[in-house]
Amino acid sequence: MKTYAYYPGCALETMAASYHLSAVETAHKLGVELREMEDWNCCGATSYSHIDELLAESLCARNLAIAERGKLDIVAPCSGCYKNLSHSDAHIKADADWAEHLNWALEEDELHYSGTVTVHHLMHMFVNEIGLDAVRKQVTHPLKGLRVAPYYGCHLVDRDAAHRNGGELHLFEDLLSTLGAEVISYPYKMRCCGGSLIATSRRAAVGMLHDLLRSAADAKADVIATTCPLCQINLELYQGEVNREYETEFAIPVLYFTQLMGLAFGIRPKRLGIGRELVSAKQVVACVRGPKSATKQPARA
Repeated sequence: MKTYAYYPGCALETMAASYHLSAVETAHKLGVELREMEDWNCCGATSYSHIDELLAESLCARNLAIAERGKLDIVAPCSGCYKNLSHSDAHIKADADWAEHLNWALEEDELHYSGTVTVHHLMHMFVNEIGLDAVRKQVTHPLKGLRVAPYYGCHLVDRDAAHRNGGELHLFEDLLSTLGAEVISYPYKMRCCGGSLIATSRRAAVGMLHDLLRSAADAKADVIATTCPLCQINLELYQGEVNREYETEFAIPVLYFTQLMGLAFGIRPKRLGIGRELVSAKQVVACVRGPKSATKQPARA
């Protein structure tokens, strides 16, 4: 069994508990132990780095040092956490003076970071480390006939590299295809969902969400698959507000990619946190496991 230092981040303790459940379940099926880091701390989320870069990266460096002490690479399910941790890791490895400043701060906790850790997003770990062949071998309930819109969001990918490749990405699509899903193409898969803008400029954020939902709906998506807690909650929680503002009738389930993996692996929906969502995923479950399974899953419309 391959072991990683698992960095759940703050969201997976609360609003994204379904992501945590499905991440652990699917990883176990693939022979991976996600060992939660002891005494991990917040990565600084999206705003701290704009207030005090040194303190913000000190938070991330502490997590990196804890993983290094355990001689394990880090896996982060949250795209925002992944971005912060990987950015800090790269900055430390590229700038000796910066590394010295951060390690001086870490001395308070008797920690030191030498730069031996690799930071993976959970999807990168599944696709690049474990491999799609291993994923394919676990598929017992292919997502046949399920039209899935992969939503990358802002932080999962190297956008510059994507543009150099003509804007085309295949990581998410390859994984979903391996699960047997019908992967739809739509132009907003890398557009920002509005993030924390929903708290500061609600009208602008709702407009961004409308564009995303409209793009997926026009492509006849049965479900949107996401990799980030904030993206998931924005796309799901605010569908009602988008409908009121734009006189639309969106009711598109928004699930974590690990929940779809789990369904394809034959894991019971409840163990994947399915049934807790605000927009019912009954039809998604029915498509994969049959109507009887769907009727057993409580969901709020």
